Amino acid sequence: MEAITKIYDNNIGISFHWKENNSNLVQLIFRDIGFHLTEQEIELFLDKVTDSKLQQNCATCSKDKGRRSILLQTPSNKVSLAVSSAELWQIDDLLRGTLFQLRMNHYLNGLCKN
Repeated sequence: MEAITKIYDNNIGISFHWKENNSNLVQLIFRDIGFHLTEQEIELFLDKVTDSKLQQNCATCSKDKGRRSILLQTPSNKVSLAVSSAELWQIDDLLRGTLFQLRMNHYLNGLCKN
């Protein structure tokens, strides 16, 4: 854990920056999947999560909250994920928490420079 700077974590995953890498990419990991995303791509991913939450209906939401019956688009047009309702809400929290912390860090770093 010394090689990373944690941004946010929850029950499903973690977001962080690699200390040795000076890029603005955020490493976002949940389940067994890893993404390298910009802040704008995280915002796009969050939009796609919101779309998936709005499109849930009786056919996709099951009494079994662990069933991966929801198709979640990712910022890459070539990658979609099958997720459960519970995972979708956790991914939503992971993305929102990451964006909040990134924006808070930008604000505080900008404020301290003055």
